[in-house]
Amino acid sequence: MNYALIVAGGKGLRMGSELPKQFLPIGGKPVLMRTLEAFYAYDAEMKIILVLPHSQQAYWAGLCGEHRFSVPHVVADGGETRFHSVKNGLALVEGPGLVGVHDGVRPFVSREVIAGCYRLAAEKKAVIPVVDIVETVRHVEGDASVTVSRDDYKLVQTPQVFDADLLKQAYEQLYTPGFTDDASVVEALGVPVTLTAGNRENIKITTPFDLKIASALLGSCSI
Repeated sequence: MNYALIVAGGKGLRMGSELPKQFLPIGGKPVLMRTLEAFYAYDAEMKIILVLPHSQQAYWAGLCGEHRFSVPHVVADGGETRFHSVKNGLALVEGPGLVGVHDGVRPFVSREVIAGCYRLAAEKKAVIPVVDIVETVRHVEGDASVTVSRDDYKLVQTPQVFDADLLKQAYEQLYTPGFTDDASVVEALGVPVTLTAGNRENIKITTPFDLKIASALLGSCSI
């Protein structure tokens, strides 16, 4: 069984909006709906678990009714941190399989990237999509800085896909601030993570500028 665990806990602070960013519309439809649709389009049999703060769930249900949103999914309560939200979502994962953890505000992940991550995770157990850095990178330390090779770094995206039993085991660890994504949690067990190519359109929508990019992308993405 394949699972998609969609984490949506944003409050819209960087967006400068009272409406949480996952509910903001692009092309007339909330960001979060487009994200769930991307996974449903890849595999209609996949079990989709949406992790959402309890205080936002009634609003989400209202949006689903308003937009006649019919993508099957179950809802889990968000936690104090992303770590705790993912752990809550994992409680709804039953039996063996693969779990892809994805940011709710990344609606432009390509079907090819989703497929590639799940296919590779079936063999490697832990897979994350990445893209190259195209800008010059500098390392800052105090008042000094130095240029470093951008070839030594990658930008990490989601979905990060793992063997379900492995991911559940990883999330039994005590939380630390160093757990910034699911890969860092799994690596704390000593398990290596395999990198695969992401797609540059797979942006995380967190600022007003991102919304402008998202609106432009709608014209070139089949979502």
